[in-house]
Amino acid sequence: MNTIPHATPFDESPLWAREAIWYQLFVERFYNGNPANDPRIEDITGATDDVIPEDWAVVEWESNWFKNPEWAEKSGTPYRNAVQMRRYGGDLEGVRKKIPYLKELGITAIYFNPLNDAPSLHKFDASYYHHIDRNFGNDVAGDTLLIQNENHANPSDWVWTNSDLLFLDLIDELKANNVKVIVDFSFNHTGRSFWAFKDIIEKKEKSEYLDWYEINSISGEEIDYTGWFGIKHLPELKKIKLTPKIDGHSYEGDLSSEVKEHIFSVCNRWINPIVNGVKRKGIDGMRLDVAEHIPLGFWRDFRKHVRALNPDFYLVGENWWTSYPEVLMDPRPWVAGDIFDAVMHYHWYKPTRALYIKSDDHMDQGNYIEKIKAVFQGYKASTKQAMMNLNASHDSPRFWTSISNTTKYKFLCKPSDNPSYYIGPPFEGALNAGKLLLLQQFTFVGSPHVWNGDEMGMWGPDDPDNRKPLWWPQYDMENETASVYSSYQLDVKPFFNTEVFEYYKSLIALRKSSKAFSSSDLEFVEEYLHQNILAYRRWTNHEEFFVFINIDNEFRTLTLNTKDVYHEIIFQFGGSEIDGSIIRFEGRSGLVIKIITIDDV
Repeated sequence: MNTIPHATPFDESPLWAREAIWYQLFVERFYNGNPANDPRIEDITGATDDVIPEDWAVVEWESNWFKNPEWAEKSGTPYRNAVQMRRYGGDLEGVRKKIPYLKELGITAIYFNPLNDAPSLHKFDASYYHHIDRNFGNDVAGDTLLIQNENHANPSDWVWTNSDLLFLDLIDELKANNVKVIVDFSFNHTGRSFWAFKDIIEKKEKSEYLDWYEINSISGEEIDYTGWFGIKHLPELKKIKLTPKIDGHSYEGDLSSEVKEHIFSVCNRWINPIVNGVKRKGIDGMRLDVAEHIPLGFWRDFRKHVRALNPDFYLVGENWWTSYPEVLMDPRPWVAGDIFDAVMHYHWYKPTRALYIKSDDHMDQGNYIEKIKAVFQGYKASTKQAMMNLNASHDSPRFWTSISNTTKYKFLCKPSDNPSYYIGPPFEGALNAGKLLLLQQFTFVGSPHVWNGDEMGMWGPDDPDNRKPLWWPQYDMENETASVYSSYQLDVKPFFNTEVFEYYKSLIALRKSSKAFSSSDLEFVEEYLHQNILAYRRWTNHEEFFVFINIDNEFRTLTLNTKDVYHEIIFQFGGSEIDGSIIRFEGRSGLVIKIITIDDV
């Protein structure tokens, strides 16, 4: 008898997202599958106000990241300017070719950084929301012609470019491998090359799109407008019906009806794509950039719209700082069931990092447990489980660099701000601390997330140096030196760290081994915590597990409760030994056990 799957209730997070193992993929730096589509000068013009050298060229994948390319050296372009001009040629064909790698790793969902057509390396400066970047496809010239000849304001006139269709084909292939797909969009701002903003530049007061943007004044050829955080190549879309806005907090209001209608049409296109009358598979969710800058009224209508298109659609917001670098934003206004299903959960990582290393914001185990309980307090069960627990992203230091430094979380974490900040491979102590933190991440409540390359053992400080091209095994990477801003010397060869990759694989396999690690609550176990071991319980109606982590370098022992003596070790890191009811932990070690009931003995 065939049964119809039960759709996700409107105010709940979809089950697939609660069970997801996320892989965040930054296409431009992932893998160059087709060098014939590599960007040209005209493709990147408008991404920066700096003059692009005439001899600009795509940078060699294997080159020393901290050395300026030859075209930048000859023109005297400073590193911090030239690094934003760099392109390496990553594309969708590169993603397709690496699906076997992703399958071997074991991830179940991909979060793509923006794919929309845009001149920058990061694509948060959209030229068109409704087209995939031309350099990510296989026919740059053909796509350019198609886009030029369509009416961008009329969704019925939108065409499907080679890049668009290649993305739909990629969705098909990923879903055939049981991998869900979400895509990053920034609906707070566009790029200056966005089709509606270009119309304003050309027609000034006569443009029919004046009300789309925060235009302050037009005087002759001069247009004064609001750019996100004052950045003029990111003009902000107009907000209306506003209550007072306080940075780092939610506020009421909306976007203009024309902008809203356009964004909803973009959602229709990518959620339920129809090509030549044939319905294709669409995306499964969206990550929403700088979400707190957009009024709640818009987001409520946005959820209604996308959930009507797909009841299992997943929305994750970027809701980050209230007061940098101390206070993270309270996500609760956005995850009450009427807006997002989750946020990028830096709120989990910030205190967890402070537990595992002796950082400037270090906390002991007791304080940590109180803090993490407070973080999760007030979330409903499906929200807890769907939170995107991440330890690194395109906006933060790579995990292995974060765990190798003792500055506060995301503070003074790049050489230009802190010349002594360490940017090389992790030392053994940091490597072990990081592996224990990963053990917690993959057994904790919330969906674990991997920033592409961290599973390879890549290192790198904050933006822009967290966006290096990935160190695939087939590449012979040039030795990497220190940054021009660093106060020390470095000369080390980047490499694909097979041991780290295998460790990630083992954690992903552990996560998948039982629903207890994804679809249950979590309970800290006080009787074991009192023995100076971080201990928590995950369970279902049929299975029960304990996770034990000795965070410090000190040797410790733990005495099991009588009912927990019957068990099976299912994961082990570092030195530990079990003798009856006694577990002896070497420093920096962890253990996961499955409880066996008396009836099973």
